[in-house]
Amino acid sequence: MLQNTGKLAGCTLFITGASRGIGKAIALKAARDGANIVIAAKTAEPHPKLPGTIFTAADEVEAAGGKALPCVVDIRDEQQIGAAVQKAVETFGGIDILVNNASAISLTGTLETPMKKVDLMLGINLRGTYLTSKLVIPHLLKSRSPHILNLSPPLNLNPVWFKNHTAYTMAKYGMSMCVLGMAEEFRGQIAVNALWPKTAIQTAAMDMLGGEGVGKQCRKADIIADAAYAILSKPKDYTGHFLVDEDVLREHGIKDLDQYAIQPGHPLLPDFFLDEAPESLVKQMEEHGATPAFKPPSSSLDTPLSGGPIESTFDIIRGVINEDVVKSTQGIYRFDLSGEHSGVWFLDLKSGSGSAGKGEPPVKADVVMTMDSIDFSKMFSGKLKPTMAFMSGKLRIKGDMTLAIKLEKLMGRMNKAKL
Repeated sequence: MLQNTGKLAGCTLFITGASRGIGKAIALKAARDGANIVIAAKTAEPHPKLPGTIFTAADEVEAAGGKALPCVVDIRDEQQIGAAVQKAVETFGGIDILVNNASAISLTGTLETPMKKVDLMLGINLRGTYLTSKLVIPHLLKSRSPHILNLSPPLNLNPVWFKNHTAYTMAKYGMSMCVLGMAEEFRGQIAVNALWPKTAIQTAAMDMLGGEGVGKQCRKADIIADAAYAILSKPKDYTGHFLVDEDVLREHGIKDLDQYAIQPGHPLLPDFFLDEAPESLVKQMEEHGATPAFKPPSSSLDTPLSGGPIESTFDIIRGVINEDVVKSTQGIYRFDLSGEHSGVWFLDLKSGSGSAGKGEPPVKADVVMTMDSIDFSKMFSGKLKPTMAFMSGKLRIKGDMTLAIKLEKLMGRMNKAKL
């Protein structure tokens, strides 16, 4: 781990999305120097699925040696940001560092992304970053060592990073474009940089996308916190850089990066927007002996049974669907399967007690899922999550993406039935 040097002692950091994950890790690293931390996030009450609140994070900051100011902030709301900034200045006398960490993600295609989600991602990632920066910059200009650090990727314009999730890429690259522009606009006055992880980081978002099993392929948020600390300790003329965490740490003499791994020694899942295209991630990990969450090993479930693997899967599906499943799902699925067991199959979870079988659905499908028949069998074994199959290019979804997520609940029932 990168040792603290005390360089951030007395500095005030305004960190968005600091109630959990990467934002909180950066806050705790700075707190060990005795820094003041403004925890600007939305979660004031415990969330049923997500860990931590601004108040629990504040307690951890204080315990680590820093001073905390928890503020309820939706960074889409100019008044809430303005009030938090003013309270920070009144409490700590100014602001020295802004960390734009808050972000929203939806890895869906153009036709599958509701405008509500597009607005959410653009509102938080792009507009929220720009707006928070705009309101904090007047105070940064008064600091002796002012920094803005955005948690955003290098501007890689390879179309492969746009084709499966154009809206998310636009929103995330918006954060990076803020770095590109503001670094030049405030050159000599404020250091403005971007930081991005080389590998997946275990956070609530990653658990959502990859499931609990993805953890062993991830690093801890501590690696981002250490890299951020190194960047924020530099003078204000260090600006305009798009940095990757492990590169930063190697430059500071950290050679053992395995200490940051959730499971040391296990091959890691590369993050988006760097050198590896989504389709190549599976191949690279398999070459290093890993078991990617989105490409599980073959099992007896992949072995054709007497009625064929797809028919056998649908036999089990028919055995677990009922009125409760239909009521909670309310969707009609069509599966266009290719490969060895190609064909069209349907799953009606919208009417009666549900039905499933071969052929076209009884009415127009709400979502059409296109994939190889082998991957279909794996997906319904519960080991290939629809979201990860989509990310890796194994699954194409047309229609309501939320229904793909709901389908995972049915897979859980099938696992209990020992599919």
